[in-house]
Amino acid sequence: MKTTAWIGAALALLAVPGISQARDTTHYLPFDAVVAEATQAGRLDGSVKFYLAGKTPGNAKVVRSGVTTSKKTNAFNKTDEGACSWALQSALIAMQQAAKAAGANAVVNIASNYKHVEYKDSAKYECHAGAIMAGVAIKGDLADVK
Repeated sequence: MKTTAWIGAALALLAVPGISQARDTTHYLPFDAVVAEATQAGRLDGSVKFYLAGKTPGNAKVVRSGVTTSKKTNAFNKTDEGACSWALQSALIAMQQAAKAAGANAVVNIASNYKHVEYKDSAKYECHAGAIMAGVAIKGDLADVK
């Protein structure tokens, strides 16, 4: 039994360098395609609209600003794009819930906010994918759009 424990410990230590050098690939992917996919699948109900920074309607009245969410998903056996889509959908679901709770019908001025570094684009979002996990962080303003 003691030999088995030592072998297990040795194998765990051998894995540490691989973990510390894990892959972290940055992707910039189309935002609207993920919103459409989530809406078609019923994950988003369509009652809240999503607008990236630079696409905010002029009639948007901000109810709460600077709302953030960060979501990760299992990337094992998924393409980076597939895992990133899933992570963004999870973030959008969280934003939809926050908007509804605040009485808003839109999330505007959405920017990626991975590790608190803003990335603003009017068509794409930022995602980081590795061998095990993929993650998306976004921030935006909850608003009422007539």
